[in-house]
This record gives sequence, structure tokens and C-alpha cells, in this order.
Amino acid sequence: MIELFQGSSPETLDLLHRRRSTSAKAMGEPGPDAGQLRQILQAASRVPDHGKLFPWRFLVIEGDARAKLGEVLEEALVVRNAGVGESLKRFERNRFLRAPVIVTVISSLKTEKPIPEWEQRLSAGAVCQTVLVAAAAAGFGANWLTEWCAYDELVTEKLGLAEGEKIAGFIYIGTGTAPLEERPRPVLDEIVEHWTGSN
Repeated sequence: MIELFQGSSPETLDLLHRRRSTSAKAMGEPGPDAGQLRQILQAASRVPDHGKLFPWRFLVIEGDARAKLGEVLEEALVVRNAGVGESLKRFERNRFLRAPVIVTVISSLKTEKPIPEWEQRLSAGAVCQTVLVAAAAAGFGANWLTEWCAYDELVTEKLGLAEGEKIAGFIYIGTGTAPLEERPRPVLDEIVEHWTGSN
């Protein structure tokens, strides 16, 4: 039994225990409206952030912009392999049409304070996870993906990434169209140790 403290939120703990990712291939309309999306991003901006640097930013892709980004992906694919087949080109054109809203979390390295890069990148990862949790709390399915396009120079250039920036994740958000399936989880006793200082 978890000992509760003043201001506790059992509902939040329950959500965290139940949360599962919704496959991007199993999403449909509706996605969050402007107000709901703002709430999700506001929650995600409250993650731990050593130095108060805000070493991340959001790039929202929705509506017709999803298809335009698909054209960029097709272009990047052809640059990688000029002989690529039409079916794969079509898949990449449609990649970002899998969900109504895609939140791109961009890890943006800051140098004005001596905060280690590793800590700044971890903060961006915390943003991605919090987007997932906030989306679930708002009643939506969400999936954190990177895939090849997050690391492609042409794609990141077209998305306007600057030096020191990396895509931490494309977070697909929409309404699930299939039941969620549980996945294997770690056995807690196998991954938890208590350091006693005796070794």
C-alpha cells in the first residue's frame, strides 16, 4: 500500500499504471483541439530542467502540413536511394497522415550556462514522456516515435532545426481505433536494488 501525502492524486498513479502507447497505425480523428493541445504542451513544459534553460521546443504538425512533410520525406528517401520503389515512396508520403496531430519535440542545446548536454537531452526526453501522459489524461491515444526521418539531415533542415538541435521525438496524438494491448513489463524485483554502502 502506497502511503498517501497531502495533495496526493491516486487518479494520476492509476493513469500511470494503465497508460499504454497507441500505435500510430491505429489512430484516427479526432485529435486534440487547440485548447486541449495547449493544455498538453503546458503540462509537458513543467518537466525537470536544470538551470531553467528550457532546452527544448515544440513544432506542431497538423492539417495539410502533414502531407507537405510527407513530400519532404519522399524527397529525402530518393536522395538516400534513387531507385526506391513507388510503394515505399507512397508510404513515406503518408507517414504523418497516420494521426491528426504530431507534436515534434526538439531538443535544443543551450550554452549560456554550464549545464551538461546529457542533462539537457534528458530533459527533452522527459518532455516527450509527459506529452504521452498528458495526452492520455486528456482522453487521447499517443505514440512517441523517431524513425529514420528524425535523423535525416534534409528532413531536419526543412523543419528548421538549428545547430545543436535534435528531434527527441515525433509524438503522434489522436483517437485510438483498436483496443490497446498490454506489452511485457519488467519484473520489478529484477531491476531494483538497494545500495547500502557496504560494498
